[in-house]
Amino acid sequence: MKLNPYLHLNGQCEAAFKFYEKTLGAKILMMLRYDDSPTAGECTPVEKDKIMHARLSLGDDIIMASDAPEGRSQDQSGFSLNISVDTPEEAERIYQALSEKGKVCMPLAETFWALRFAMFIDQFGVPWMINCEKKA
Repeated sequence: MKLNPYLHLNGQCEAAFKFYEKTLGAKILMMLRYDDSPTAGECTPVEKDKIMHARLSLGDDIIMASDAPEGRSQDQSGFSLNISVDTPEEAERIYQALSEKGKVCMPLAETFWALRFAMFIDQFGVPWMINCEKKA
């Protein structure tokens, strides 16, 4: 069994996945537009260029996403995507890149459990945590 997060974005799925590909060294595996699907005739002119389904690999993990249909977008809440890293330098690099143009909830800092930890919402509205745990 595998658990994969699925994000419903507000018209920025393609931009978000290209940003994650560049920033995190991830790889876009699939990006299907509404206009290229079997239901293309049913989509509105605004939806046709939006993403119906996308899949991104990050190491052994997969993140999936789509652009929410018109009028059905909601804020991402009640969860965070957590990135665990091995070094404070890697945490700092990822934090600087992902949090740019976003909203910082907890700045990157040392905590009692981590060499570096941060919480923020990126420019696409996706909540993230970065965690570089202290060695036991």
